[in-house]
Amino acid sequence: MSAQGKVAIVTGAGTGIGKCTALALLNEGYGVALAGRRAELLEMTAAEAGPAASRTLVVPTDVSDPSAVRALFAATKERFGRVDVLFNNAGSSAPGIPLEDLTYEQWKAVVDVNLTGTFLCTQEAFRMMKSQDPRGGRIINNGSISAHVPRPNSAPYTATKHAVTGLTRSTSLDGRKYDIACGQIDIGNAETDMAAVFKVGVPQAHGAIATEPTIDPDHVARAVVYMASLPLDANVQFMTVMATKMPYIGRG
Repeated sequence: MSAQGKVAIVTGAGTGIGKCTALALLNEGYGVALAGRRAELLEMTAAEAGPAASRTLVVPTDVSDPSAVRALFAATKERFGRVDVLFNNAGSSAPGIPLEDLTYEQWKAVVDVNLTGTFLCTQEAFRMMKSQDPRGGRIINNGSISAHVPRPNSAPYTATKHAVTGLTRSTSLDGRKYDIACGQIDIGNAETDMAAVFKVGVPQAHGAIATEPTIDPDHVARAVVYMASLPLDANVQFMTVMATKMPYIGRG
């Protein structure tokens, strides 16, 4: 099915995976609501879209804030009339320090964005998708390799990404009656600004510091576009896109 006339919301659209995916969706003909905390970065994403920028909507959004999430979906409905795809991509992490040294505030900040933010956006998507005509839509969650296995000193991030997997499964089940499909993409070592540390060296499970291979984030964006392109009677429930030689299989 052509993406012409379809509408997507991408959270965390100002940088990294979110930015690449938003541009890829625009290239496929989607109208795209660009959500993120920093308006200037969202504007830069829109500018990079070239002529397709006319199909963007910039909505500065803190996904951990229920009122901001409601405003995001209301603005999308006002501009485009519907939403066909939600990419729950916004994420945050805590400093890589021992678990016992983490503060409550550091823990809560990660939970609020990675888990509560994903839930709040999913909830608003349900409300909109089940009542629009044609009914239904697709939700794609960014899970991460950490939805399966941890890195050292990553308790908040790993815990929330494991929880996102549970939310993906519940969303997939609860969405059936509304023609809402939900899947998850688990990404390993995409070469974004956040991943620059992989080329310097990161802690391994056995205590050493080692560099790790990365992949072009465009590969991830293409995978999300593929997941989004399926008719609603088909679903990629889980997909892992990772650097082939990263320490995941056999990690630890």
